[in-house]
Amino acid sequence: MRFLLSRRWVLFALFVGALAFLFVRLGEWQFHRLDEREQRNAWTERNLEADPAPVDDVLSTDASVPDDREWLRVRATGTYDAAATVIVRYQTRDGDAGVDLVTPLVTGSGAAVLVDRGWVPTDNTGDVPDELPEPPSGEVEVVGFVRADSSGRGIEVQDGSTRAISSDEIGKTLDYPVYDGFVDAESETPAPADEVVRPELPDLGEGPHFFYGIQWWFFGALAVFGFAYLVWDERRGKNQRRRAATEATEAPAARR
Repeated sequence: MRFLLSRRWVLFALFVGALAFLFVRLGEWQFHRLDEREQRNAWTERNLEADPAPVDDVLSTDASVPDDREWLRVRATGTYDAAATVIVRYQTRDGDAGVDLVTPLVTGSGAAVLVDRGWVPTDNTGDVPDELPEPPSGEVEVVGFVRADSSGRGIEVQDGSTRAISSDEIGKTLDYPVYDGFVDAESETPAPADEVVRPELPDLGEGPHFFYGIQWWFFGALAVFGFAYLVWDERRGKNQRRRAATEATEAPAARR
């Protein structure tokens, strides 16, 4: 086993050790994500089953939506500002292209809650319909689900459209304060004259995190096993060569 002290084998062992450690950490990261997903699903299940709460009790104009309040059902009453409707492009349903319609509902407090009223189909991805379904006029009661703002690229509002909903960005185009986050409409009273497809409920599956975690740990074990096999094979080869050399030395003596 002295060969393990050679420079080549020491470097190889360090590399395998680092690789196995990385795989173990990646597995732990996936299991951590699984724990987060399970916690989020527990909050979501609880919130979906709750009775609608007044929007003022859940949303604020100066605080973002906490993780444990997303998908909480709320009730808001106000008047739609139809002229301020923002089109959310590149939204698909069952493979069909379409857009979501987000319209501010101005409440009695003077602040507006952004309402994703639903989805309408379009001919092509990214297209904007020439005619949009109008929201109900007059005082409207909306019951829906709280959603947190999107972030990153695509939240800018240009020519009345965006790729992701951000109350901060949409609020910049309005002359009144806006609640942080938005609401996926479940129902509107009175109902709209033109039907739209309501926003989809969340997927409460656990995702692939468990299997990814097991996969990374398997890779780590495979790296260690592979290294152990190469050590065994190298030792076996050296022993075979040693025996062969011994036999070659002893054979002439035996013939004499």
